[in-house]
Amino acid sequence: QVQLVESGGGLVQPGGSLRLSCVASGSDFSLSGMGWYRQAPGKQRELVAGISSSGETKYVESAKGRFTISRDNAKNTVTIYLQMNRLKPEDTAAYYCNGDGAVSPGGDYYFPGDYWGQGTQVTVSS
Repeated sequence: QVQLVESGGGLVQPGGSLRLSCVASGSDFSLSGMGWYRQAPGKQRELVAGISSSGETKYVESAKGRFTISRDNAKNTVTIYLQMNRLKPEDTAAYYCNGDGAVSPGGDYYFPGDYWGQGTQVTVSS
């Protein structure tokens, strides 16, 4: 059974930091791309960052310089992280992990896979 389980969300003040984690299991995600998406109330889900199996990354413009995606391929699970620094109120959203995706050569695009986590809420507010 495929599972993607996110954690690490919470309430943080503007300018603060959070580190999100997603543990993916039940399939061999070590050979696939993984990504982070977010969805704010009333808005469409949007890509934040993606990472290929080899570590190539793709960031949306709003995340560049503030967020860092990384991954750890263990024997039966893959864990991806999203380190978020200098958080802004507009970063407030539910953040979702995506699995079995792909990063295009050169990192111009991240193509989402079929697997999603349940989401973790990030609220940036004073």
